[in-house]
Amino acid sequence: MRENIISFDKYYSDISSTIDNCKKTVQKALNNAMVMLYWTIGEYLVCNVLDNSKAEYGQRIIEDLAQKLSLNYGKGFEKSALFRMIKFYREFPNSEKVATLSQQLTWSHFVELLPIEDELKRNFYAVMCSNENWSVRTLRERRKSMLFERTAISKKGEETIKNDLALLQEQNKMSTDLFYRDPYILDFLGLKDTYSEKDLENAILSELEQFILEMGSDFAFLARQKHFILDGKDYYIDLLFYHRTLHRLVAIELKLGEFEPEYKGQVELYLRWLSKYEKAEGEEEPIALILCAEKSQQTVELLELDKGNIRVGQYLTKMPPKEILEQKLLAAIKHAKENAVGEQRK
Repeated sequence: MRENIISFDKYYSDISSTIDNCKKTVQKALNNAMVMLYWTIGEYLVCNVLDNSKAEYGQRIIEDLAQKLSLNYGKGFEKSALFRMIKFYREFPNSEKVATLSQQLTWSHFVELLPIEDELKRNFYAVMCSNENWSVRTLRERRKSMLFERTAISKKGEETIKNDLALLQEQNKMSTDLFYRDPYILDFLGLKDTYSEKDLENAILSELEQFILEMGSDFAFLARQKHFILDGKDYYIDLLFYHRTLHRLVAIELKLGEFEPEYKGQVELYLRWLSKYEKAEGEEEPIALILCAEKSQQTVELLELDKGNIRVGQYLTKMPPKEILEQKLLAAIKHAKENAVGEQRK
């Protein structure tokens, strides 16, 4: 009798898995077809109606088309929907790129991307969303927290940004500039005004899923207080992760106060030990992030920490008003790009 029950459970599980896989395949094919349909309609309206008609006449034709299409095919073809398809085609004119992105992104994702006017920023969110399998809600939250402006890539030149995004999309190769960000928003930790480094570490581990989402979905936790002995002395790496797309170990050092220059030497030692004793064959060199409550940009620049395998990031335990965050980030981007121009002129 027991064997029959076990066999029945296996039969049910096998068939259930087959049904679920089939549903996913159908849903994915349906999404791809719908996205490409909307793109094709947008292309048709731009090329055959708007470009070949006076502005007012073209608008009137689209309104008439929307009225008749929505009667026959539903609300998805109302006037606002048709103009969204037009914008979709204009913002994403490359059909091959749309076909690639639609393997991971739904129409709702594209709707969330369309209001982003800056092409580089829109492409960043599209590629990162596709690569890390963000939900529409996650995409919305990443935009709200100004992820692009917080990511190190935003401080690079246009060609560097384009090349790094292309490498990620086409070859699944991520640059460290797409990984590092500053500041890190850790408002989900629920820390009070007074806390210790141990409190900070415990809070991160208790909210590990949220922390990993902030750092990037390809992040995998390995150890806390990673211990090693060197010349008879004990050393502890606060947090150790592995990033699957970067193919690197990532050490994170937590500091309560302002960044101090001596932290660089401490973390350099950690990286060299990890490289010698923990790095697996085929992996890239380990990298590190020093998370501080505050930092002096001049000190960081003088130590050239923006060029090596160690970066310094400020963490915020409370989300600042968007206007203040935006002002701070745009000033940092401007400063970084001015510095880059100055270096090129030397």
